Amino acid sequence: MDIARYTIAKRTSVWVMIALVLLGGYISYLKLGRFEDPEFVIRQAVINTPYAGATAQEVSDEVTDVIEGAVQSLQELKEVKSVSKQGMSEVTVEIKLEFAKSSADLQQVWDKLRRKISDVQRQLPPGAGPSIVNDDFSDVYALFFAVTGEGFTDKQLQDYVDSLRRDLVLVSGVAKTATLAEQQETIFVEISSEKLAKFGVSAENVFKVLQKQNLVTVAGSIETDAMRIPVIPSASIRSFNDLKNLQVGVGSNNTVLRLGDIANVTRGYQEPASMMMRYNGERAIGFGISNVTGGNVVDMGDAVKARIAELEGQRPLGIELHVISMQSDSVRASVANFIDNLIAAVAIVFVVLLLFMGVRSGVIIGFVLLLTVAGTLCIMLIEDIAMQRISLGALIIALGMLVDNAIVVTDGILVRMQTNPEEDREVIVSEVVNATKWPLLGGTVVGICAFSAIGLSPSDMGEYAGSLFWVILYSMFLSWVFAVTVTPMLCYDFMKVKAVPADRKPGFMVTAYKGLLTWVLKYRLISCGLLLATLATAMWGVKFVPPGFMPDSQRPQFVVDVYLPQGSDIKRTEQVVASIEQDVKAKEGVTNIASFIGGGGLRFMLTYSPEARNPSYGQLLIDIDDYTKIAPLLGELQAELDAKYPDASIKVWKFMLGRGGGKKIEAGFKGPDSHVLRQLAEQAKAIMLSDDQLIAVQDDWRQQVPVLRPVYSAQEAQRFGLTTQEINQAIAQTLSGRNVGVYREGDDLIPIVVRSPENERNHQRAIENTEVYSHTVGGFIPVSQLVESVDVVWEDAILRRIDRMPTILVQADPAPGVLTADAFASVRSKIEAIDLPAGYELIWYGEYKASKDANEGLVISAPYGFAAMILSVIFMFNALRQPLVIWLTAPLALIGVTVGLIIFQTPFEFMAILGFLSLIGMMVKNAIVLVDQADVEIRDGKSPYQAIIDAALSRARPVLLGALTTILGVAPLLIDPFFKSMAVTIMFGLLFATILTLVVIPLFYAMFFRVKLDAVN
Repeated sequence: MDIARYTIAKRTSVWVMIALVLLGGYISYLKLGRFEDPEFVIRQAVINTPYAGATAQEVSDEVTDVIEGAVQSLQELKEVKSVSKQGMSEVTVEIKLEFAKSSADLQQVWDKLRRKISDVQRQLPPGAGPSIVNDDFSDVYALFFAVTGEGFTDKQLQDYVDSLRRDLVLVSGVAKTATLAEQQETIFVEISSEKLAKFGVSAENVFKVLQKQNLVTVAGSIETDAMRIPVIPSASIRSFNDLKNLQVGVGSNNTVLRLGDIANVTRGYQEPASMMMRYNGERAIGFGISNVTGGNVVDMGDAVKARIAELEGQRPLGIELHVISMQSDSVRASVANFIDNLIAAVAIVFVVLLLFMGVRSGVIIGFVLLLTVAGTLCIMLIEDIAMQRISLGALIIALGMLVDNAIVVTDGILVRMQTNPEEDREVIVSEVVNATKWPLLGGTVVGICAFSAIGLSPSDMGEYAGSLFWVILYSMFLSWVFAVTVTPMLCYDFMKVKAVPADRKPGFMVTAYKGLLTWVLKYRLISCGLLLATLATAMWGVKFVPPGFMPDSQRPQFVVDVYLPQGSDIKRTEQVVASIEQDVKAKEGVTNIASFIGGGGLRFMLTYSPEARNPSYGQLLIDIDDYTKIAPLLGELQAELDAKYPDASIKVWKFMLGRGGGKKIEAGFKGPDSHVLRQLAEQAKAIMLSDDQLIAVQDDWRQQVPVLRPVYSAQEAQRFGLTTQEINQAIAQTLSGRNVGVYREGDDLIPIVVRSPENERNHQRAIENTEVYSHTVGGFIPVSQLVESVDVVWEDAILRRIDRMPTILVQADPAPGVLTADAFASVRSKIEAIDLPAGYELIWYGEYKASKDANEGLVISAPYGFAAMILSVIFMFNALRQPLVIWLTAPLALIGVTVGLIIFQTPFEFMAILGFLSLIGMMVKNAIVLVDQADVEIRDGKSPYQAIIDAALSRARPVLLGALTTILGVAPLLIDPFFKSMAVTIMFGLLFATILTLVVIPLFYAMFFRVKLDAVN
């Protein structure tokens, strides 16, 4: 089929299609979802199982092992991690990518997991469970606020937040809301042992009254002639005063007294608090709003802000709503920045085309470029690919390559028209398109396959950056379609050229290039020697390229993590965090500080992983007016805080791009015995602590904690008719209180906790002084009569396992200004030299494992892409020597890449590796055009030597122009930290490789086909 003639004949339909594509592109631009980072599925769920009173070791042996056994039977399982704490088991399940490529697939896996966990409940020990499967802890709260109010109680703040939640959850685009650091209101009933003894009442009597008096129960119904009327008695407790006046029967004669007569009834908040939050030094409540999956976060953010403005009149005076993270604003700024870069890249490409191709040719190619971008946006909308960092970056990267096909077609038509101005335009257009369409398709396929490594990578990074491949696939395929249809039609209708005199002398550049080719083809061995020497120099220079994994973010926030010794009270953690706030606030540029005590904040962006609940942990999220101030602040603050708080492990860090989080350097020791693992960990920590390049050295089991262990006398307990459970309940009531019921107030269910007065709780001999009621003797017995001794023992507060094997991670981070790879290299050999007992192994985690997994994903997928590229070239030429000539130029990419990375001191990180793979595709694409033209010239009857020279001269301009548009097109990405390494790799690699390719392809072609100099006519 003659595509060009058909398009020209159907030009009216083609113009209608062009108008539809342009309109569709504009509509797609308005409707496409907008995100800062690509959406990816977090394939993890957490199974929480309580086991009150058990030690971490008991939880591990009796609960965690059972849950892990059930989880292990899932064929979809990738990894199972567990944390066994005192009284709680947390098992984290991660699912393989191939079984859950979408959220819908993942929900089916979670349903299967829930059934397995439900089935295993009967195997748990008495007092353990029930297990709760939490599969939505990875929700991202794109809008994250802090609510403060000087002079307001926590309950008043919570009431305001609850009213906001009810209103904002109805806003279009909002999926759900969540709160952080809400204090649980509690009613305390404090009964002294003295009053219990005085009135002769057991605490159990009070418990039963409190439990039963406020229950909602049915009193039956009465049947009448026509109706059945329910009997619903009036609630005996309608207010807090009613609770104080609750009647309690005491003593042997059942004397009725008010609860307030025998106990001090007060309202307060749960002690100790499980989580606390501060904003600029004020206590606060966190409030997060998540976006519906695939929705436009910018639209959702605007709608929420509009609704908050409408509700402004309902906000109590003095309560403030502060923004911690407003992803809609950052996404709007990020997308706008990328759009600016995209427009700049289009403008650069257009100007280059105008300068080197002439006005009409430049306009034609520029219009086809615009049409290709519009068509790509349409497909992105259909395929649900949002506008985000990766997809927009892919468009910018593709810009230069998108014009390659149109340049070759336009240049071929232009040259033919200049050479044969009298020839029929339609014949020229048809012959040029027919001669180039299949080589261009082959080159396009090769270019697409070069990016397939990331699109097919079965890794987290493959999922994160996968849209890069799909956007380039769609855009490059469209560029070929438009190059062989729209481009020839536009050239036929609008191109006007002047005939070129047959005797016109070639320009200086052409003469110089021809002279260079003649010399290279004459002195082939010398040329090969120079080429190999240059390549060897580049390989030697690779060692000067800094290593890396993912770049830092430009987000104007940084973080301070604070770890106090394990077991520290949350109030002590709050004091230290408050002190650090003052130190940080004094620094120039710091605007706001949000602090989380007892755990991390809500997940306000995909790449932020909140720390699990731990009362000895605190985190400061610090806003700064200019992100460029962060880098110098990191080292300054790290040194100051380390010196001022020697008992704390502190890490000052800034956000990274891509998937990540956690400690940068982690040495994992696996083995059966926890004592041996701690000894190995201490050796590794000693090595890390002695290295100045590392900070925040710790292990993830943290320190052992002191535990008071009363030893009961079984004989004495039996003599008084008491059990261990009754003694434990009495002690628990004295020290912490006992939850005995709830008080209903509106829609709130407030726990009622019975406990001893403060003077009894905080007494040094509180355990021994506790009294337990004995029905055998009809009175109270001091626990001191039942306890043989109270010992202090040190126990593990946290035990961790990975894939059911106890594993302790020794963790550290590079000091500010130190590359992770350098810090890792400084301790790796020393830690690997630690003598491991039989049955124990060392595994490196952290950034090393993340980088290894990401690169392994490329290693798995890259061979498929390269095989497709190689086969495409072989099938295109139906030969082996031409593909060999083409692929031998691929190593030349290393020369320019090394030069560029050294000049910019840019790490050869994940995106640079991806850029290098795509660079090879671009080189092969250019080489195809040269080799195919040489074959055409030979088939037309020219001598092989002259054919090589003429092919190189005729294809030099489109090849150079295509490379120049690609190089300048990605230039705007140099200012984007995520794409910088890829941009440097493509720009310098393509610059050097293109120049060398124009010389090396003729050289290799002449050598492989044994073309002799005397073959010239």
